[in-house]
Amino acid sequence: MINFYQSLSGFLVGIIVGLTGVGGGSLMTPLLVLLFGIHPVTAVGTDLLQAAITKAGGTFVHSKKKRVDWRITALLAAGSLPSAIITMLSVHAFTNGLGSPKIITTMLGVALILTAVALALRSRMLRYLQARGREFHPHHPGFTIATGAVLGVLVSLSSVGAGALGVTALVFLYPQLAAQRIVASDLAHAVPLTLIAGIGHWYYGDVDWILLMSLLVGSLPGIYIGSHLVGHIPERILRAFLVAMLLLIGARLLVF
Repeated sequence: MINFYQSLSGFLVGIIVGLTGVGGGSLMTPLLVLLFGIHPVTAVGTDLLQAAITKAGGTFVHSKKKRVDWRITALLAAGSLPSAIITMLSVHAFTNGLGSPKIITTMLGVALILTAVALALRSRMLRYLQARGREFHPHHPGFTIATGAVLGVLVSLSSVGAGALGVTALVFLYPQLAAQRIVASDLAHAVPLTLIAGIGHWYYGDVDWILLMSLLVGSLPGIYIGSHLVGHIPERILRAFLVAMLLLIGARLLVF
């Protein structure tokens, strides 16, 4: 049965994602763990599949507007997809499995704090790189593949990283690329990554399908509404709100 409060949470997080492009896994997974008492690994696995579905719609829109740089997306995926698969298999083979709450909450807390730092510094980093763009040309495919590999580990264990961390990394790697193309390329990469990681969690029995439906009922219209509110709320205020919230939740999860 659809849970109204979980759908409402999905709706509110969806609005934030529509407004800022980040906050899906960063906010939804911690809410499921801390507010609804969902087992951390179930929260991660379910949120990953939700992200794959919702981000596929966003990727379709960006693709039609020719904003996606498919070369960058492919390079990221070349690192992240094998990394995600290896991470899932390794955790189950060499630890108590992804069912261990401490592994998930620790990784989630660290990922949230890194995301908050990335959000706080993104604008400053972008201005710096644009001012000195000619001195920064780390375009070798290996850098992008390595970035994808790191994201694959973080996203598989915590569902966090495909948004703010991915975009921040691409800003550094491709400072001359338009912001819309960076966001669109990162979003396109997040679809196969979250899908593969989500399928891995499903294979190990870590997805709650009723919870998934409850979240989608709220998040899909929330993202649609949020995308139409862009420009009506100052980005600086939204970013400050997100940074403060992510730091608070990240710190809370580290002592969970």
